[in-house]
Amino acid sequence: MTHSRRDFLNGALAASVGATARGASSVPEAGPRIARVDTFPIVYPTIGRFKFLEGPRGEPGGRPAVLVRLTAEDGTTGWGQSVPIPRWSYETIEGVDSTIRKYLAPLLVGRDPLDFDGIHAAMGKAIAPSFSTGQPICKAGIDLALHDLAGKLRGTPAVGGDGWRKVAGKHGPGNGRVLLSWTLNPRSLDEVEGLVAKGKERGYQHFNVKVAPDPKVDLELCRIVRRLAPDGFLWADANGGYDEATALDVAPKLADLGVPVLEQPLPANRLGGYRRLRQQKALPILMDEGIVSSVELIEFIKLGLLDGVAMKPARCGGLTEARRQIEILRDEGLMVLGSGLTDPDVSLAASLRLFDACGLEAPAALNGPQFLSGSVLKAPFEVSGGMLRVPEGPGLGVEVDESRIEPFAVKLG
Repeated sequence: MTHSRRDFLNGALAASVGATARGASSVPEAGPRIARVDTFPIVYPTIGRFKFLEGPRGEPGGRPAVLVRLTAEDGTTGWGQSVPIPRWSYETIEGVDSTIRKYLAPLLVGRDPLDFDGIHAAMGKAIAPSFSTGQPICKAGIDLALHDLAGKLRGTPAVGGDGWRKVAGKHGPGNGRVLLSWTLNPRSLDEVEGLVAKGKERGYQHFNVKVAPDPKVDLELCRIVRRLAPDGFLWADANGGYDEATALDVAPKLADLGVPVLEQPLPANRLGGYRRLRQQKALPILMDEGIVSSVELIEFIKLGLLDGVAMKPARCGGLTEARRQIEILRDEGLMVLGSGLTDPDVSLAASLRLFDACGLEAPAALNGPQFLSGSVLKAPFEVSGGMLRVPEGPGLGVEVDESRIEPFAVKLG
């Protein structure tokens, strides 16, 4: 590693530890304070089967989420959304709701909503980290609501503009639309052709496939998809499901089939395995579950463990940290792919605005519109030609219709 690169990473690490939220002014402007914090636990109905949204015994389940509303003293409201998936991470709808109400809301009331630095530092003290950020999916709901509220108070979009040039990289921001990929997680290979056809009927031309633990099935799955979509971007995501020996064996075979990237091939804590996979150079290796804060991202880059990150704002605590990580990846010349946690509504809006600002080259794995039914927005998102239009206007650019919340509301024990 060169001295210049090492110096950059050390400087970035110091900035991250210092919690410099570059999405906001370092000296908060005078204005209305946060007067109220409300949470709304809801569950969206699901369409089709997505393995991470199944119940404990594999039964069909809904998509849990917690809407967060911040109300300023002048009545301006900002909306965020936390999107826990217990089968993907340890956070639950009950944990998110109680943490916000009992631990985070009390420290938010009376604060300046433009003070991103102070609020994130306070949340970090209230819910401390273990290996990385404590309850990042929960905190993402607060962060998105802050971005929405701050943008509305300023009359500006929460994402984009001159201050986001570093996020855009050499290709510049997008064109107001985000290209999507269709997620495939079939129970058997017999289902693959029908699932691909369903995606194409809705205008999708690109596919991300859930692989692991069976490499024989995975290779045949990718072979079928490549035959049916020869020009599409085929993205393999193992969600940490391989062991090291299997991953080293299957990576070159996936490359031979035209798979351009392999996401999260090993469990997040198998760092030696990630180094050996990257040294193999069969495929670019992306991390997902293993990256929550920029602290470990910088450390993992130093250790040579990854070629890029499948970025999920919901996973890493919101837009503030997602932006910081993307800037680090851009500076290092590493890959940024857009992904999500089957995001509905407000969380999806935040991801769309971020990925448009990034000017992503590859389609984003945002599969909320594929697997979820219903919306709490006044103008729900609609996929057209395999793309979603990026919302416009102040804040996150979407309006929550509070009358639409009740049909999805759930009572927590």
